[in-house]
Amino acid sequence: MGGAREVGWVAAGLVLGAGACYCIYRLTRGRRRGGSRLKLCSSRSAEDLTNGSYDEVLNAEQLQKLLYLLESTEDPVIIERALVTVGNNAAFSVNQIYINQVCEDVFSGPLNSAVQLAGLRLLTNMTVTNDHQHMLQSYITDLFQVLLTGNGNTKVQVLKLLLNLSENPAMTEGLLSAQVDSSFLSLYDGHVAKEILLRVLTLFQNINNCLKMEGRLAVQPTFTNGSLFFLLYGEECAQKIRVLVHHHDAEVKEKVVTIIPTI
Repeated sequence: MGGAREVGWVAAGLVLGAGACYCIYRLTRGRRRGGSRLKLCSSRSAEDLTNGSYDEVLNAEQLQKLLYLLESTEDPVIIERALVTVGNNAAFSVNQIYINQVCEDVFSGPLNSAVQLAGLRLLTNMTVTNDHQHMLQSYITDLFQVLLTGNGNTKVQVLKLLLNLSENPAMTEGLLSAQVDSSFLSLYDGHVAKEILLRVLTLFQNINNCLKMEGRLAVQPTFTNGSLFFLLYGEECAQKIRVLVHHHDAEVKEKVVTIIPTI
């Protein structure tokens, strides 16, 4: 890679969103695997997409043109603009069709890798609103598996994604039905890092709130053994939550107080 391109990558790195990072990974991964270069010819229309005046959502063909432009140009200004354009479009609905492919890469790729984190960030961005969260329904158990096996950074990123889902009542049943290893409850121990502990407590709080909205707290549950429901509403979790009332951190104690009435 030439000096001009390196300057472009550095400049673009300051403004890259998770979506752009992921798209660039997909492009470079294809090269490493010996994949063929994109066959679209660079055109003025591709550069027009990066001039700052284009404010529509990219379609698949336009996205491919931008990726080809990134691969073929040496102009650092064009590189930066193209990356920003791809990143800005990552959260829009047209690009939600890539969720399944992103999930496959996240769950089959190396644990704790930069690629996995980029994919998780992209999924988090795409699920800020409720419109496309249902597309992750079949991957919830996999998300919990990555949560339990990943390092601290991976845990935080998975929890950000799960928190998005947990705020949506339409996703509550899918979350509570997920088969989750009992080691999940270890995240409610007092020695767990605050950034993780607060998020798992918020996950519990959000699910409680959604169940209240649906009037399901008093309904006989239909969830199976080994599901998240049985972990969260079992006696072991209740004991851990009661212990956290005496946690040294005020934010943790405040969060626990909102959960205790439901356990």
